[in-house]
Amino acid sequence: MEIVPSQRTRTNTPNDSVSTLPLYRYAPQLEVRLEDFEVFAMDRLRVLKGISDALARGKRPEEMENLVRDLWKANMRHPEASEEVNKDIISHFVLRLVYCRTEDLRKWFLSMETALYRYRFLLRSSEAKRALMAEFDLPCKAISRTEFENVKEKLEQVARSFDQPLPTADAIFYKVPFEEVPELVAGRRVYIHKGHAYVAMHQVVSLVVTQFRSNLSKALILTNSAVRKRRQSQSMLHAFDCRKWTSTIREQERDRLTPIVEALSMSYLGPDYSQPKEFGEISIKDLDQLARSSFPLCMRHLFDKLREDHHLKHGGRMQLGLFLKGVGLRMEDALAFWKAEFSQKVGAERFDKEYAYSIRHNYGKEGKRTDYTPYSCQKIISLTPGVGDHHGCPYRHFSEENLSAALGRMGVGSRAMEDVLDKVRNRHYQLACTLTFEAVHGSSCDAGINHPNQYFSDSHKILQPKHRDPCSIHYWDIFQGTECMPPCLHRTIMRHKEAEVLGISRGFNAVDLLQFVFIFVVQTPSIVSYFFQIVYLYKLMC
Repeated sequence: MEIVPSQRTRTNTPNDSVSTLPLYRYAPQLEVRLEDFEVFAMDRLRVLKGISDALARGKRPEEMENLVRDLWKANMRHPEASEEVNKDIISHFVLRLVYCRTEDLRKWFLSMETALYRYRFLLRSSEAKRALMAEFDLPCKAISRTEFENVKEKLEQVARSFDQPLPTADAIFYKVPFEEVPELVAGRRVYIHKGHAYVAMHQVVSLVVTQFRSNLSKALILTNSAVRKRRQSQSMLHAFDCRKWTSTIREQERDRLTPIVEALSMSYLGPDYSQPKEFGEISIKDLDQLARSSFPLCMRHLFDKLREDHHLKHGGRMQLGLFLKGVGLRMEDALAFWKAEFSQKVGAERFDKEYAYSIRHNYGKEGKRTDYTPYSCQKIISLTPGVGDHHGCPYRHFSEENLSAALGRMGVGSRAMEDVLDKVRNRHYQLACTLTFEAVHGSSCDAGINHPNQYFSDSHKILQPKHRDPCSIHYWDIFQGTECMPPCLHRTIMRHKEAEVLGISRGFNAVDLLQFVFIFVVQTPSIVSYFFQIVYLYKLMC
């Protein structure tokens, strides 16, 4: 693969024999534009991350098939149909280079690529599946009709045990060494005889995926070895040229590619939150209320520590400061906010000398005048706080006891808390944050939480006051101006008014209705008041 600034052209590759589902055995002999190198990889990364989130949420196989189809259609299509296969192959090999570098990265990439291949294979026709099996050169062969009749009874027993349709006379079964289908053997879903498993056509995906996973696992290790040894000894470069696709990248392009490769595994793929778009600016007086209602745990923890200690170290100031910038705190207000806190500990003069510059710098008013963006979840999770630091991801860095206490303060119930802790134990930190959001707000978040500012934005959409028409104010005024209103009814009215202001849906109970009937029938002072009260009661009931 060559990375060049010129237009990319297509050539034949060993993968062309199966155009819809490549085997990824060889790197494409293509010229790839530098922008395509990164864009293609990020598009595929969106697909893999979508699969990762869905698997962590426990989606059913049929749901996963639909999800993979939609993710692929949304991210991996190409304006030119003939180039779609090239995009598929290029993006795979770029991410193979990106994710070969550490054990954790290799493990994640291997699992997600295997899952992607599984569901793409299942979406293929029977003819395409057989063609792929031939391409893989799998150690299997279709059993004869005579052999099928000999083992038919055993195959029917296996089918009945899993409520599967019984095999018919025209069913296709493959005979494979049992070690090639460990997934089916572990689930007792195949009949084994004399070291061979009898695999139905609808089960061959397990055989194909096992082979794909084995090949990719070896390729990732070899790629990592080649990259590491190239760094250690440039004199051995030609020895690896004949073995590794990474060595075909032009020598003069490596300096440009290195930062792209290193950044891709930590890339944030969602919206840009460097500037507030939906809710405008916020003021200092709003911060305490917003912190309680709409800040994610990582930012709420930093905010509380700042209020408590009147100080944060550099990592905490960067993480919280950029978040506040993203939610709409103006630079002047940010300076006033940080100064009000820090001056209680270090004094106003020292704050102006040592800390004000970095705040202006974050807003692009000093230094290179770069408009810095708030940290994404991936970046926050990757941070390593030291002693006395409070930044980073609480789901990753808190002990289970401290995390439970923090979740309790946010109002997360015991059942939801156990679900969150279960995700944390399995290192699904963003999903744990998503479950926290759903527990606190009583609303689903199918997209998942990928950015603290997304958490704030979604929370604000749920909790913001509902827009009321001008007449609704008069309804309240007329209601509360009614003469001889019993105190119990006044309290009911105020409860529902408060709920409306907070954007909370509060239903009426039987006592509420009886109180309203009482005031309408017995104590309504005028026909006009009666009319408006009936209209408003109708609005509340709807």
